[in-house]
Amino acid sequence: MSKPLLETHRDLNIAGLNRRRVDVWLPEAYHSNPSQAFPVLYIQDGQTVFSQWKKDTDGWEIHQAISYLAEEEKIFPPIVVAISSTLNRAGDYLPSKALNLENPTSPAQISKPNIKFVSDLYLSWMARTLKPAIDQRYRTLSDAPNTALMGSSLGALISLYALCEYPEVFGKTACLSTHWPAVGQGMLAYLADHLPFPGQNKLYFDYGSEGLDAEYSYWQMKVDNLLRQKGYREGKDFASWHFEGEGHTTTAWRDRVSIPLTFLFGTIDT
Repeated sequence: MSKPLLETHRDLNIAGLNRRRVDVWLPEAYHSNPSQAFPVLYIQDGQTVFSQWKKDTDGWEIHQAISYLAEEEKIFPPIVVAISSTLNRAGDYLPSKALNLENPTSPAQISKPNIKFVSDLYLSWMARTLKPAIDQRYRTLSDAPNTALMGSSLGALISLYALCEYPEVFGKTACLSTHWPAVGQGMLAYLADHLPFPGQNKLYFDYGSEGLDAEYSYWQMKVDNLLRQKGYREGKDFASWHFEGEGHTTTAWRDRVSIPLTFLFGTIDT
């Protein structure tokens, strides 16, 4: 399998956040159409989304999925901005406004030593430092409808949080195997108050039935019902998929990533 050609940026760090690398992958059409601008997909846990990222662990190989879908004219291919996570992953990704630290839903998740709860700062960095730099360095379609997010597990939580906090910046998000139990009822209450008005955004959710994903059905049904109550149209404004027999693994996300990619960047509007 071909390895992606990545452009790595290490100069986008700010005080208060752990240092991290940002890798950018450009679709083939970016090089063959030098006057064209492209949508952008920002992905959490960026070290996992391309090829094998550690021994015996598959990556998402998202560049291959995008290239195939673009060749089949099923999507308009995005630039991929892969944001590596750090040792403070939980503190970066757990949505601050959904957490009740006096009575945490998941004490084991939240009481880890040395966690810095900085998700609001992380979102500000993405919206005010990272995105402007990407828009300056590459030919991007910089408006919110062409700026998407994607993540899995805790990365899905922060991706949804980013869209709610910065809907004028991020217009779409794909949340794979969202780790709802880490924030539980707090996230439902947050979404009830902070979901953007329907009709302007696209939200994709999915989960499996094995491992950690076995805990997600109750929460995902609650979120789906909330979206419907808010006026989000299923299949148009949001999509929610269940994959029986699949677990909480990069292999599972790799095997189904073409579905959220098509929902977010499909050439035929549903």
